[in-house]
Amino acid sequence: MPSVQRPSTPPKYLQEDELTQEYCSDVDITSLPREKGWHPGYLHQYQGCWIATRFMKGVVPFQKHFQAHDSDILLVSTPKAGTTWLKAILFSLVNRVRYPDPRQHHPLLTNNPHALVPFLDIDLYNETQVPDLTSFASPRLFSAHLPFVLLPASVNADSSTSKVVYLCRNPKDTFVSLWHFANKSRHTSQGTNSLEEAFDMFCRGVSDYGPYWDHVLGYWKKSLENPKKILFLKYEEMKEQPAANLMRLGEFLGCPLSPEENAQGVDDNILRLCSFDNLSNLEVNKSGKLPSGVDKNAYFRRGEVGDWMNHLTTEMMEKLDCITEEKFHGTGLRF
Repeated sequence: MPSVQRPSTPPKYLQEDELTQEYCSDVDITSLPREKGWHPGYLHQYQGCWIATRFMKGVVPFQKHFQAHDSDILLVSTPKAGTTWLKAILFSLVNRVRYPDPRQHHPLLTNNPHALVPFLDIDLYNETQVPDLTSFASPRLFSAHLPFVLLPASVNADSSTSKVVYLCRNPKDTFVSLWHFANKSRHTSQGTNSLEEAFDMFCRGVSDYGPYWDHVLGYWKKSLENPKKILFLKYEEMKEQPAANLMRLGEFLGCPLSPEENAQGVDDNILRLCSFDNLSNLEVNKSGKLPSGVDKNAYFRRGEVGDWMNHLTTEMMEKLDCITEEKFHGTGLRF
């Protein structure tokens, strides 16, 4: 069974004097259409996708220079779709032989899931640093928020056998969670985004890595074309049937849980370790910041299905439902 291990030290970077011009971003960010961002700064429209200024500096080098290995596993999601939770599940599933007892000596007890499954375009790449990823054991486990069309050619090429696990969430809960998260990341002096203002932007497609509907449909269609390459997961179904979806993940990744493991409670142990209640109460996730500058506890708010009912008006709900019905019509995708 494959295993993956996060290096005990941060990945090495090529020094700036080792870099050639080809490693630096050749996209003039100032020439791109922009709108006010949900977080501090702006969103720039790049190849049909809205990306925050601070992340653009990693997207282009990642696109140009990341070379996928055939054994790589890439978790992709729309922001605020349950990414932190699924990172923990994926890491625990793939590493269950290396760390058989989740009650002790497990990396998740002392590391935030985002440290164990780093974002390639946010954490590892930027315009002056190209990471040396040779210290990552095979299969390498990474993540990204980019639409399928923006993934590096080495990932989305038909010849690549690397695996993509895609996670999305219904648009109403996605919007509410994104709104809360964005406001929590803003400095008090900057004020907050009003629900109405953020809602208007979301509906127009102007949100982190949006438009939301284009993002979801891109992976949905590709998963139908190549189900061995892309596993399409919905947060709501993961919450409703976690054990069944854990089995799906294992089979898709080539490391299925055996009947003997299930009899021993391996699946229950993984799901218990990675539960929202457990992760949110670990000291490593309650204080401190990630390298991005965001408080770790911002990633653990509620995690409930249907929280949108506590925030959206009837008119907002109907508008989002109408947009979703129009965008997804005829695709077979429903929430």
